[in-house]
Amino acid sequence: MYSLISVAVFSVILLLVAWYWQKRHANAGIVDVAWAFGMLFAGLLYSFTGVAPFFLKVCLGVLTFCWYFRLGYHLQKRVLSEAEDGRYFAMRLAMKEWAQYGFLLFFIVQAGFICLLSLPFWAVAQHTQPHTYFVIAALLIASFALYGVKTTDHQLAEFRHNPENQGLTCCTGWWRYSRHPNYFFEWLHWFAYPLMGWGGEYHYALWAAPIVMFIFLYWLTGIPFTEQQALRSRGDNYRVYQKTTSVFFPWWPKMQSDKQS
Repeated sequence: MYSLISVAVFSVILLLVAWYWQKRHANAGIVDVAWAFGMLFAGLLYSFTGVAPFFLKVCLGVLTFCWYFRLGYHLQKRVLSEAEDGRYFAMRLAMKEWAQYGFLLFFIVQAGFICLLSLPFWAVAQHTQPHTYFVIAALLIASFALYGVKTTDHQLAEFRHNPENQGLTCCTGWWRYSRHPNYFFEWLHWFAYPLMGWGGEYHYALWAAPIVMFIFLYWLTGIPFTEQQALRSRGDNYRVYQKTTSVFFPWWPKMQSDKQS
């Protein structure tokens, strides 16, 4: 219980600090960085304070550290080196003089999401009789997901760094088969937690993790906002991409093209 309260308190403080930072720098993208490091903190705290065997706690700690440190570091580099993400800039314009109050509420809600979405870490850390083969399977899935998300980020970064691609949509590598392969691999890694908790007290509840994450990514906080921003910035070029490429699950495109025109 103390660990749950500690994560809640830490998350609120972290997001309030992030909100103050965005107020001074006019860049709300810091919320994503804070969320990632908040999840990292929760994963490590639950790993250290759980009652699971040492082997499972180490696996959980390593998994959450690797996943969320990479994510937080990647997002931090973008926030500190680029202009405010178009999604948050659009929110700022829409809220006008109420922007700071709106962002304050938004940041606090993100603190709540840390508490909610880190519950699978806590549940795994309570599992006292893990099955070694399922834990190994979980680590293999998470490793493949980590490889996939790192690859998609690298492919997108290389595409954006080429001036000739200004205003065009990346459709090379994983982006040829999915409009949001980064979200797909993010979702895939959430299957690791029900596998790690297989047979435990919260075994069935843990399967809600990939379901809830799919709902968030597909319908709520992920794809809808990203696609709206893509349409604002790339227009018809992105509309062609939408017609030819799977929205989430990697699949063969309807038309093959090196660049959208």
